[in-house]
Amino acid sequence: DTSFSNINPPHTLSGQGMGGFRTYKNWIFKMFNSSNEKGIVKLKVTEDNTVIEEAFIKTNNTINGSGNFVIQDDTHGYYWDGDKPWEIQTFNPTTMTATGKIDYDFEKQLKKTDAGIAFQGIGQHFLAIKEGKLYADITYSKGSGAQSGMFNDFFEDVHIAVINLATGQYESTTRIPDTGGITYINENEMFSFDNNGDLYIVTQGRSALGGKSKICRIKTGQTVIDPGWELDFDSLRPGGGKFVGVYANNGFIITTMNNTPLTPTTINTGEIWEFYAIEISSKYVKKIDGIPAGTNSGAAKAAFSLQSRVLLRVNAPSADINGFYLLTNTSAERLFSVSQGGAVTSLAKTEI
Repeated sequence: DTSFSNINPPHTLSGQGMGGFRTYKNWIFKMFNSSNEKGIVKLKVTEDNTVIEEAFIKTNNTINGSGNFVIQDDTHGYYWDGDKPWEIQTFNPTTMTATGKIDYDFEKQLKKTDAGIAFQGIGQHFLAIKEGKLYADITYSKGSGAQSGMFNDFFEDVHIAVINLATGQYESTTRIPDTGGITYINENEMFSFDNNGDLYIVTQGRSALGGKSKICRIKTGQTVIDPGWELDFDSLRPGGGKFVGVYANNGFIITTMNNTPLTPTTINTGEIWEFYAIEISSKYVKKIDGIPAGTNSGAAKAAFSLQSRVLLRVNAPSADINGFYLLTNTSAERLFSVSQGGAVTSLAKTEI
């Protein structure tokens, strides 16, 4: 285990509102710039190892989810802007320029007229690409303004639109039943693909503190939520809480679960989150050995792969632990720590 400081300008960059990274090939992205404005930021490491914000696509700065994006290839990406909730914006990830939009405002089968829906749109919380289809959640929210789409779902099911990427045409809607609060709409996109192409999706539940939180999947070759498989947090942890992330790998899901009921105080600062490996086929749950309980990964990814290794983010101040662990089967060992620079959120590799 080695330790280093992360407060050495100009080789470090303060990231306001930053929860982690999203990566694509050699690029690193985040959803807030250094002024804490919402949008898509592309980071760059220069030849002298200085970290800079290379480009920024600005979006609505009030509604959470603005700047939520997914990348298809080097020149095609898709994102959501709260100013235009029924449009999915397009951009070029190489040049970081907005290139157009796909407008679903005319899709009458998507829009609802139920009394009590104050805000609605497509792609606010969830955008994923699988087998030539773009999957985008459909928000039906009782909230407005800054609370648009934030744990105030109008319906009891989560709705996901299936879009043909070749044509931009809406094809169908699939639902995750009896849940709410899909994803985190931050740098942690809260979905993961297993090695066989199955897509696993997190819902946080009825409120910010959970309730009916689930992990569900859309199998490879399918465009609907698998009705025969789901992980129900309330069944695994009857005391209440929620899933806050998912990493699928070789038939297992790596996730964290809270070991005590959530409160507004403990949800983020309490050292109550423990790592588990769940076998997908049997749903057998095994606590991962060698890691203390830590704080909520929140907008960061708790588990991810880097150079064919699975790493786990652990922040446990009472145990003086702030860094990453290397996972082997269902046990982990400390890899390195960060002594200065705040709680670790993410780790990525880029070639200069």
